[in-house]
Amino acid sequence: MYVWLDALTNYITGVGFPETETGEYPKFWPADLHMVGKDILRFHAVYWPAFLMAAGLEPPKRVFAHGWWTNEGEKISKSLGNVIDPIELVEKYGLDQVRYFLLREVPFGKDGDFAHQAMINRMTSELANDYGNLAQRVLSMTTKNCDGVVPTPGTLTDADEGLLSSAHGLVVEVRDAIDIQAFNVALEAIWTVIRTANGYVDAQAPWKLAKEDTARMQTVLYVLAETIRHLALLTQPFMPESSGKILDQLSVAEDARTFEFIGPDHAMDPGTALPKPEGVFPRFQDSEKGA
Repeated sequence: MYVWLDALTNYITGVGFPETETGEYPKFWPADLHMVGKDILRFHAVYWPAFLMAAGLEPPKRVFAHGWWTNEGEKISKSLGNVIDPIELVEKYGLDQVRYFLLREVPFGKDGDFAHQAMINRMTSELANDYGNLAQRVLSMTTKNCDGVVPTPGTLTDADEGLLSSAHGLVVEVRDAIDIQAFNVALEAIWTVIRTANGYVDAQAPWKLAKEDTARMQTVLYVLAETIRHLALLTQPFMPESSGKILDQLSVAEDARTFEFIGPDHAMDPGTALPKPEGVFPRFQDSEKGA
């Protein structure tokens, strides 16, 4: 038997074929996405659909081929001894950090180069400085100035409405990008809102408002907390553990963390008690370099 016919049929026999009316087959086939390495794209995008259609079965809805990673500009090979051990990467940098870098660094589907310094740069500038700092300072100011509860907002300004609107609408951009495996595009859309939120913090200066206008301070901190809630919901597919920690610090219930809870209809309730905030994205310290 031709090896590729034998091998490819495992995709449907694994979900119960030839039983097509009950069980796992009608639930999982046709696959919404069939992801393969680019070196075997021909077999999955030409032969496999042809076999299925000849048998009167539906082909996968989408076939996507991913690219290769090089290591510091060199092809990864056993002979060069430059194989990257993912377990070692996770132990050194953290699981969510590695996930983030691999999905953020290059357009998914194209070849990319892994460099340790690039990894550290992303962790420092985007995770620690942008996202982590936003969550940490907002939640710390809320704990300090709002008795550790979700603040009560007043009348919203155009700036408030603008930030909340960008957070509410972010799910459409993220979903559209994920649907075509444009993970770096989805993350860039999220980071656009993160940078906007950091700019909002600087412009509104809630630390000054704490002394001059506490009502306005509460509104600003509420808008920021709601924005961070949306960001944490939307970063879950990329960084589930870290996003979960942020949602914990916002006292978001476990059953309120799906995308259906995005939008103003599911906003946080003022007065909800918040736990003491803790940093989620610590700055990387390279013990090998004594940094």
